[in-house]
Amino acid sequence: MARYTGPVCKLCRREGVKLFLKGAKCSTNKCPMEKRAYAPGQHGRSRRFKQSEYGRQLREKQKMKRIYGVLERQFRRYFDIASRQKGITGENLLQLLERRLDNVVYRLGFAPSRRAARQLVRHRHFAVNGRVVDIPSYLVKPGDRIQVREKSRTLDVIHTSMRRVKEGRLVPWLELDKAALVGTFREIPSREDIPVNVSEQLVVELYSK
Repeated sequence: MARYTGPVCKLCRREGVKLFLKGAKCSTNKCPMEKRAYAPGQHGRSRRFKQSEYGRQLREKQKMKRIYGVLERQFRRYFDIASRQKGITGENLLQLLERRLDNVVYRLGFAPSRRAARQLVRHRHFAVNGRVVDIPSYLVKPGDRIQVREKSRTLDVIHTSMRRVKEGRLVPWLELDKAALVGTFREIPSREDIPVNVSEQLVVELYSK
């Protein structure tokens, strides 16, 4: 399966914002964005130019892809699905990405980053409604219960991540039982409840050309 294996901090520097791809490190002064908040490469510091409309659309699409850890072909497939659904295409796209199992595992606090969540899902550490699911792109539905499997409850990465979860810090469409290590996907989120700093309309404009 294709995946990005390069240094993820360079992705944040290229987009000029923190994408929180390294988990807890992104919230400390060890984050490269704290010291080198400019594009990577030999000419990163001096790269100053007026961005075209196409350039703005492309950068926004790249930012959204990198936040959720999705490659181009799969991202385009999500856009095609979103464009055929009723409602606003950009909002539909974000809702599809938020419903991915790896994203839900990350949002619940079971993993420090979406990248770590993707690995945990692939290694069969989670069950949805009592059934083991090892597909990170599995789309969770309202009412689904996501739980850590019995044999995985002693994993250090899960408990370390859970210690950072504070009561009341979850997004509104999720519920968490920390003691039982069980989360519930209550409903499909509305755009105003999705804490992602992207302009999805620019992505729609890019793909609609």
